[in-house]
Amino acid sequence: MVHAQFAPAVRERIADAAVEAKVRKNLTWRQIADVTGLSVAFVTAAVLGQHPLPEPAAKAVAELLELDEDAAMWLQTIPTRGSIPGSVPTDPTIYRFHEMLQVYGTTLKALVHEEFGDGIISAINFRLDVRKVSDPDGGERAVITLDGKYLPTRPF
Repeated sequence: MVHAQFAPAVRERIADAAVEAKVRKNLTWRQIADVTGLSVAFVTAAVLGQHPLPEPAAKAVAELLELDEDAAMWLQTIPTRGSIPGSVPTDPTIYRFHEMLQVYGTTLKALVHEEFGDGIISAINFRLDVRKVSDPDGGERAVITLDGKYLPTRPF
């Protein structure tokens, strides 16, 4: 049976325990995702309380992180999504994404609508990838791919 949560507290506690276990066991998010067969972005978001995991994945993550059966059960529930409380984020990394949307949000909207018409890019039917690449000018660059299905607005 599918269950939904209406407050984030339980998933926040499980996320805290999972991150603590991840650090204690010196695991990467990729190693955690590898036991599920799912993408590293999806599993990371799920463990941090933003998605439900399928039962086999939830049990595998709980076992790897030595979380109890209750945690495996709660990892399968549909969470109350949203991980940034308040208004402007204060964490520098999250703030930069906020800044990017402040600067480029209207540009992205204009280009999406010009290319596709009136509609949205789904965050449900969605893929996320983060890669590190060399910068020809020295250092490294982050390549972040947001790949969402386009859903047109339909008159009714």
